[in-house]
Amino acid sequence: MIARARLIGVVGFLIAGATGLISSTQTWLLVSLSDGAAEPLAVAGASAVVLLAPLSLTALALGAALSIVGRILRPVFGVIGAVLGIALAILTAPIAIQAPVSAVSAEVAAVTGIRGESAIAELVAGITATTWPAITLVAAVLMAAAGIWVLATARLWPEGGRRYQSERAERRRSGGPLDAIDSWDDLSRGGDPTT
Repeated sequence: MIARARLIGVVGFLIAGATGLISSTQTWLLVSLSDGAAEPLAVAGASAVVLLAPLSLTALALGAALSIVGRILRPVFGVIGAVLGIALAILTAPIAIQAPVSAVSAEVAAVTGIRGESAIAELVAGITATTWPAITLVAAVLMAAAGIWVLATARLWPEGGRRYQSERAERRRSGGPLDAIDSWDDLSRGGDPTT
């Protein structure tokens, strides 16, 4: 399990980030207005939660960078990922649970020209949530869990570069044949690879 701990963290961030990014373009809420409009107003995830796309892109970047980052930055990335997931869950949960008028007020104001929370609340006859807020809430929980996982297991991950460095050092100590890369490195440092 520890051998795959890095992979679990990376995949967790990538899935959560991709889900959030896709969700930001989907319809989250359908708003029925009391002005007699035949079609309900569709509100996308990016309108309902303005920070959805930036937080999701940050999670994708964290996942990609986590695959190559060193030992010192791993816990930092874990903390950042956990904070991002918690923030996204806090922003998404009210919409997934009760679909408040505040989540649609910007979109309703843009369509109708009416401003003010109380005026918009009077204009809104009903709000129906799609499954996307719930999906995004699950992705936010996954993002926070991936951050906590990285924070808990990062010190146990194997170092990728040392495996190759120890093989070279062993060949040098044993006097064994060096490959072309080792010879070129010796030449670059001013040594004579022929001796």
